[in-house]
Amino acid sequence: MHKPLEGIRIIEWGIFHAGPGGPAILSDMGAEVIKIEQPVSGDPVRGVSEFKNVDFNFGKESNIFFEGANRGKKSITIDLSHKEGRDIAYRLIEKCDVFFTNIRPVTVKKMKMDYETLSKVNARLIYASVTGFGSRGPEANCGGFDFQGQGKAGLMFNIGEPNMMPLLAQFGLADQATAIMASYQIVIALLMRERLGISQEVEVSLLSTVSYLMYFNNLTALLKGIEVPRHERASADPLRNYYRCEDDQWIILTDTPNSDHWETICEILGYSEMTQDTRFDSREKRLENSRELVAHFDRAFSEKPRDEWLRLFREKNIIVCAVNTTMDVINDPQMEANDYIVDYDHPELGKIRIPGFPIRFSQAELKNNIVGPKLGEHTENVLKEIGGYGDEDIEAFKKKKLL
Repeated sequence: MHKPLEGIRIIEWGIFHAGPGGPAILSDMGAEVIKIEQPVSGDPVRGVSEFKNVDFNFGKESNIFFEGANRGKKSITIDLSHKEGRDIAYRLIEKCDVFFTNIRPVTVKKMKMDYETLSKVNARLIYASVTGFGSRGPEANCGGFDFQGQGKAGLMFNIGEPNMMPLLAQFGLADQATAIMASYQIVIALLMRERLGISQEVEVSLLSTVSYLMYFNNLTALLKGIEVPRHERASADPLRNYYRCEDDQWIILTDTPNSDHWETICEILGYSEMTQDTRFDSREKRLENSRELVAHFDRAFSEKPRDEWLRLFREKNIIVCAVNTTMDVINDPQMEANDYIVDYDHPELGKIRIPGFPIRFSQAELKNNIVGPKLGEHTENVLKEIGGYGDEDIEAFKKKKLL
């Protein structure tokens, strides 16, 4: 069975996650991804061993962040600060479909790895990039990480409850979303080249990604001139809310206005008499009196364990599910049944479980992976097989400290 992107070759000059995470996704789909790293030091994310007392060490010499963002890639070392190093890269780029980077634009241009330069090296090249805040405007050359993506795009004021300080979503949410968008832009550009013969430069940013996640928040602000309020559980629609159950587990319920299961929900909760109460006999009145209703529902949900509530609501076809912790998620049978969590034979750790690919194909197979390359592991093979260099050339490069 074919892999979706088999035969596509990508060369990446990227660091940390929001950038390299995109080609990692394309590697899952069968693309050959060659990662250019600085000799000796490599991608700085290789050195991330902990954050907030969380140990990220993984295997013998790497860490979770590097492996996750660079799974399935080939690592080569080239010093791009030297013209001879760039010439080596250009020779490889001639035989690639995509060049990808998330290095700051000012540095990319200085190092002559910009689109204008590389499109002359390879006229069929798709040039893809990730920036912090976009390639134009006053902050075009400002760097950014996950936190900046969440902060500048407004996400931090859209989670939590009213009057809370801005809140961060952990862990790497903006980075991973941007990585997904980076892979998406590359696939679209490849499709355009296939169908229309167009090669081009494409770009996505942390800011564009997170603000697009908040599409309806921004649309409301643009068309109505108001901020979508933060969710206040105690005063929110009681039929579109979340509740703590007897076993301290949480459940989240959603009933839409056009389906209105008010009477059924009251019956399940043991509050059938409420259906006759004139304070609650319309959706508008229930919203006006939501604080009282949420308090009633809190008491009801506290009387049975979550699994019992899930069974009762699903028997009546009410939309409901558990509110999971991360540990709950990775052990959820629904995750495993759909291969959202898969088994993997790691070369050092043996059999482990890793996140699976989120898309299911009926006529293609994927490469679920979690192994990133050792620094420079594939330099000689790539230079020989793709660049056409010989042993003497490679030894000369090493003497000049270009590799």
